[in-house]
Amino acid sequence: MEYFFPKYCNSFVNLKGKTVVITGCNTGIGKETALNFYRRGARVIMACRSISRTQAAIDDIRKITEAEENVGELVFKHLELSFLTSVRKCACEILDSETRIDILINNAGIMLCPKTLSEDGYELHLATNHLGHFLLTLLLLPRILRSSSARIINVSSLAHNWGDQLMHFEDINLEKNYTPSGAYGRSKLANILFTVELAKRLEGTGINVYAVNPGVVHTELSRYADQTIFPGATWLYNGFTKYLLKTPEQGCQTILYCALDSQCANETGLYYSDCKNVEPNPAAKDQNIANELWGVSCKLVKIDLESNYFKAD
Repeated sequence: MEYFFPKYCNSFVNLKGKTVVITGCNTGIGKETALNFYRRGARVIMACRSISRTQAAIDDIRKITEAEENVGELVFKHLELSFLTSVRKCACEILDSETRIDILINNAGIMLCPKTLSEDGYELHLATNHLGHFLLTLLLLPRILRSSSARIINVSSLAHNWGDQLMHFEDINLEKNYTPSGAYGRSKLANILFTVELAKRLEGTGINVYAVNPGVVHTELSRYADQTIFPGATWLYNGFTKYLLKTPEQGCQTILYCALDSQCANETGLYYSDCKNVEPNPAAKDQNIANELWGVSCKLVKIDLESNYFKAD
């Protein structure tokens, strides 16, 4: 029923004076999320790879809202999530320019890529969809903690059910058994496990963390399908699903719900779909695996396990 009668976030919260950071928001559900926050008066930091595509998105958002009053600000920050040096540079620029961060939306992602390693030597889905967001979140956390009611949203997917639901810590680059769907599914499982562990570590701070399944949305995520499925798969996917899947506006509603709605203001560490809390795969709730992923991720992004990112600066 979700795809025939999708739910919408009904919150009318105004975000004047609030700062939001969104990754990967020059297209798709990220762009729709940025548009919504901008309309509510927020200062929206658009952390994206492409300067030209982000500027085009900014121009489009401003054109859409040119007759509206009390809109916010749109600011571009360059971010290449798969390259940890870029993540650190982006985080430093945000910390230098922003006195507060009220909402962080870890939205950017890649799907069904050919077997590829990032510049840092990690499997590309894991590097982009999990490790980059893991590092960015920890680096921004001291500033996020300035707000006693900030929210962090990690965009996951139903794909966390794909594959064998294992993190493969012993084979982090999936050298033994790589499949595009399995690698993508593992990265989406990591998004939920990260949410579970981060919520646990933030207990008592007032900062809430949410994992979100936006649903199957008509976006550009299928762009690698020609290489990993068969030539023409992207065209077929886009052509046949355009009128069957959620639009980006519909797809961003659960993100908005978790970021804004008062109904989930006292919830944290949970998984949401269609604007409600739902149960993920049991593998995504394993506290031991979530804790192990935290430790492994710290080592991979070269963060000191003893460093205190949980203190407001």
